[in-house]
Amino acid sequence: MRVSVLDQSPIAAGSTGAQALRNTLDLAQLADRRGYHRYWLAEHHGGPMLAGPSPEALIGPVAAATSGLRVGSGGVMLPHYSPFKVAETFSLLAGLFPGRIDLGIGRAAGTDPLTTYALQRDRRQAAPDDFPDQLVELLAYLDGELPAKHPFARLAPHLPGRPEAPVPWLLGSSPQSATWAAQLGLPYAFADFINPGGADFAASYRERFAAEHGGPVGPRGPARTAVAVWAICADTDEAAEHLAASSRMTMRLLRAGRLIPVPPPDEALAWLRSQGAARDGLVPGRRGIIGSPETVRDGVLRVVDEYGAEELIVVTITHDHGARRRSYELIADVLELEPRTDLTVAAARVL
Repeated sequence: MRVSVLDQSPIAAGSTGAQALRNTLDLAQLADRRGYHRYWLAEHHGGPMLAGPSPEALIGPVAAATSGLRVGSGGVMLPHYSPFKVAETFSLLAGLFPGRIDLGIGRAAGTDPLTTYALQRDRRQAAPDDFPDQLVELLAYLDGELPAKHPFARLAPHLPGRPEAPVPWLLGSSPQSATWAAQLGLPYAFADFINPGGADFAASYRERFAAEHGGPVGPRGPARTAVAVWAICADTDEAAEHLAASSRMTMRLLRAGRLIPVPPPDEALAWLRSQGAARDGLVPGRRGIIGSPETVRDGVLRVVDEYGAEELIVVTITHDHGARRRSYELIADVLELEPRTDLTVAAARVL
């Protein structure tokens, strides 16, 4: 089983976005040394909690600071962008870092409606909901398969990073995303930390993939399922629960439409107690795997088994960057990841 990282670049209360971005580079280097497989950067806009609005801008620095990791977007929120521009950007990254770049593609806005509107280039009317068409166009650029009569056909052969190309993934938390991934023969990453009811969607993805492509291998390779989970690991269950208070407070306020930087655990615990919600999960309908190494190991393996996934992606938010580093170290230990002692050799293996 491969184990990977999804980094949302959290901003701690009392710190800055600039520091959060430096923490992302630091955590990526730790993940590289500790044997994680890939490192994905999220896209969120217009709030004080997360400092990652542009995964395409962070991928280059992360890839340059590491050697053995695959690096990519988790994901690019395609409705905000021109498919051609995304194809060019990720082709460039693939040319600079051959064999290491992933293009995780999402449909969600990654923000609120007002910020979504602010992101639009043309504000005369709401942007159309044409994600399936955008996705097909983007893949056609990457594959060099735009029809000869397509008005943009001459553009596809001239992506800057050719012959290198990113590996596209479809991200999702719904049955529709599973259907699209199967139809297009894409690997599929499901956000269990958003919707913990996705095991049936993952099974449907594999069944539809086989039906569409005559078996488990399609034109872009085999059906692959990754599941992204929210996890916080510490030396004891009690210590992990203490750290998780920060996420619980931010998630509950997010549900109420209030965005805040990630608070210290003691402050969060006091607020949660005032709400009568100190030990009541992240928010209703969300799943967090929180505890000692043994607790987290058992929890994540159950989720991986539930989804039939080949890969686990871990997202962790804590107020203290050292605690987040420690959480990923403990998970690497308990899941017996093989450290990379010679990162030059590790990079050759990824290629």
